[in-house]
Amino acid sequence: MAQNAPTNAQTTISPVDLQPVVQRIYPTTDALDATIARAAAAQKAWAAVPLAERIAIGQKFIEEFTVMGERVPAEITKQMGRPISQGPGEVRGFLERARYMLSIAESSLSDIPLEDTDKPGFRRFIKRVPVGVVLVIAPWNFPYLTAINSVFPAIIAGNAVLLKPSPQTPLSAERFSLGLHRAGVPKDVVIPLHLSPELTTQAIQHPLVNFVSFTGSVVGGRTVEQAAVSAPGFKGVALELGGKDPAYVRADADLDYTAAELVDGAMFNSGQSCCAVERIYVHESVFDDFVSKCVEIVKKYKLGDPTRPEVTLGPVVSLASAERIRKQVADAVAAGAKALVPPELFRMAKPNTCYVAPQILVDVDHTMEIMMEETFGPVVGIQKVASDEEAVKLMNDSPYGLTASIWTNAAEHPESEEAFLKLEDQLECGTVFLNRCDYLDPALAWTGGMGPGYDQLTRAKNVHMKIKTT
Repeated sequence: MAQNAPTNAQTTISPVDLQPVVQRIYPTTDALDATIARAAAAQKAWAAVPLAERIAIGQKFIEEFTVMGERVPAEITKQMGRPISQGPGEVRGFLERARYMLSIAESSLSDIPLEDTDKPGFRRFIKRVPVGVVLVIAPWNFPYLTAINSVFPAIIAGNAVLLKPSPQTPLSAERFSLGLHRAGVPKDVVIPLHLSPELTTQAIQHPLVNFVSFTGSVVGGRTVEQAAVSAPGFKGVALELGGKDPAYVRADADLDYTAAELVDGAMFNSGQSCCAVERIYVHESVFDDFVSKCVEIVKKYKLGDPTRPEVTLGPVVSLASAERIRKQVADAVAAGAKALVPPELFRMAKPNTCYVAPQILVDVDHTMEIMMEETFGPVVGIQKVASDEEAVKLMNDSPYGLTASIWTNAAEHPESEEAFLKLEDQLECGTVFLNRCDYLDPALAWTGGMGPGYDQLTRAKNVHMKIKTT
């Protein structure tokens, strides 16, 4: 939630107390053009730096940020409301991804030679070259963990980066960029930018911007894509958008383990994750027991001031978000759903605040928005199913397809692993988990957005040499 006052500035309003915490002035259109031109010029020199040196600078950045990261949790808490106890996890994930990117940099960016036995007298190879200037538009919910996917490999590959953070978490881009600068990345090679929607469109369409990486809402992603398509020439776009991620609890699942994991997957960061668990399908033979365990876990959550270490559930990001979540729950209840968590347990959850009580809904179905549209809040619907086939059909009945998870006791029942693999093959999504959820592995491509490597941030360049001319 950011308010513009004055009109050439953005003001970040903390959901914790609805008070302003950060204000940043937008550049003029001419200043933005000049900044992009500086980045394009700096990129040429940066790309000429040997890869080994860029990797060494990347390693120095990891060392710098390991120290800098101690300040990150408190800053994020104040800007977007995540409990401070959960902040260190994002820092760890951020550094894990950075290390992995460095570990594969040399193999990913090295030339690929072709055997020339079929063409004596020739030498041919394929090299990866940087695309140029990359505009990264990062979200507020995990501003570091999402940005690292594109910023770090872009820099290591020899690109320049314009990093536009969400107006809700502006400090993230500044701290990320500062760490890179301290490590040795030239200042014009990575530049944090605070932009209005109009200036963001200008940046997307600028002829010197070669690639755009966006993480955010479906509406925002559509706007970015339309702006890129309408720009002169052609540029690459990567979009990682929303989710309505399902889970299926089979009859043989370890219910104590599964309930704890799925509640965490639904409630962590107040449910504000693109891969949060938002709908759960449970085999009818264990439905009542599973639901009961989930409800008891949720009742123990502590909703309150996220700067307090004992709090496990903070506010959602804005008043508008809180109102939308409450309406989705109310509409479901009006349509026949049953809310199982007494709201009086969470006294901070009041109208005209960003504090939303966690909730578990049963007697839900796919006529309800709560099971079909992204909630992005601490709410999950749980639906009973009679078979694997019914579960798969419902899991696939969605316009979203980011992740899905299946919960079954594969360790003690080998046939359950076979059942998982059969179900996995039928699920229409980018990642399928077994007995885990809401996790981004740095070595696996995040389908629909940036992958774990360098392919999107470089282009293939063929070199074809004729050595003998006689």
